[in-house]
Amino acid sequence: MALSSTLWSRGVLAAEPAAPGEAITPFRVAVPQAAINDLKRRLAATRWPERSTVNDWSQGVPLESAKALVTYWHDRHDWRRFERTLNSHPQFRTRIDGLGIHFIHVKSRHENALPIILTHGWPGSVAEFIRVIAPLTDPTAHGGRAEDAFHVVIPSLPGFGWSDKPAETGWDVVRTAKAWGVLMKRLGYSRWVAQGGDWGAGVTHALAHLKPEGLIAAHVNWQFVFPAKMPENPTPEEKAAMEAVGRFANDQFGYFKQQATRPQTLGYALADSPAGQATWIYEKFQAWTDNQGRPEDALSMDAMLDDISVYWFTNSAASSARIYWENTQKGNTGFDGGIIDLPMAATVFPKEIFRAPKAWAQAHWPNLIYWNEVDRGGHFAAFEQPQLFSEEMRKAFRSVRT
Repeated sequence: MALSSTLWSRGVLAAEPAAPGEAITPFRVAVPQAAINDLKRRLAATRWPERSTVNDWSQGVPLESAKALVTYWHDRHDWRRFERTLNSHPQFRTRIDGLGIHFIHVKSRHENALPIILTHGWPGSVAEFIRVIAPLTDPTAHGGRAEDAFHVVIPSLPGFGWSDKPAETGWDVVRTAKAWGVLMKRLGYSRWVAQGGDWGAGVTHALAHLKPEGLIAAHVNWQFVFPAKMPENPTPEEKAAMEAVGRFANDQFGYFKQQATRPQTLGYALADSPAGQATWIYEKFQAWTDNQGRPEDALSMDAMLDDISVYWFTNSAASSARIYWENTQKGNTGFDGGIIDLPMAATVFPKEIFRAPKAWAQAHWPNLIYWNEVDRGGHFAAFEQPQLFSEEMRKAFRSVRT
């Protein structure tokens, strides 16, 4: 995703209070067996194109890799296993601003735990955060201290997973951030923090601008602190960041343009073909994770297919792609999130799309409370490195707990 400072020029509104009757209701994932059978049938009937004319990923997912992914999905991936994992955590739905929002909510047993809302992006889902729930809520069992505990809230973005698909325009990152403020208030949290990556970083930057009641600090693992004017004599770190943005814009931007301009047309293909849906996402796991050439170096096949299956079973290819259209319509297509005075924290992962230098963050965030550059991990930080990510959350927010 991408974001520009024009996003913030539309004004800041306070989060709305919960309307009477907007109940929080328990929710369980229950994919019908008929849907699983239909998936298997479609996978078995995949019509394949010829192989590419190159021996790498420069034209997209190689045919052999695509076939291996689809074969694994058909023969070995167990959706019911992941469904049980999801349902082992308390899940709920509630209506906010006219839309049903799905979320996981796990409370810590530790006294004085700090509430945190974690926001995924595309092509992510709540699946990204499943393995950080236990380390965050029960740190003493995972190398941490009781005073580092969190109550964890993980919503599905509008149009993603088991949240409703918007039937009207307007659900950009600002509107979503306002909804998250309502959600945290509705859950009874008067003091909380926010975290996000990818579009989740966009929502988290928006939250930092909105400052809904109770939000005391935020952390992002993708930092939108790009300078409006490039330095005339960039440091090696600045030069590397600018070159990485150039590579992204020139070589990896096709998916973005399609989803930002014609998400509905794309949706017909991906909603009809599980092989198409799988490879559309699998390509990004290869491009954006900390791997040695294969996405399986960073994420297991099962983990990737857990996430891909969320998109398939909820038929959310088109509705999730519209987040690009919504924000592009408002000119939010750059990497400058504007000046933020809320306490901000960041962790820079080595295989992120671009690595922002600390000086850029200091210029955008006058209240920078934590900055760390780690030695492993990529764009899907919590998904790839759940233990490291959890440790970073403990350290990032330690100074704001009292």
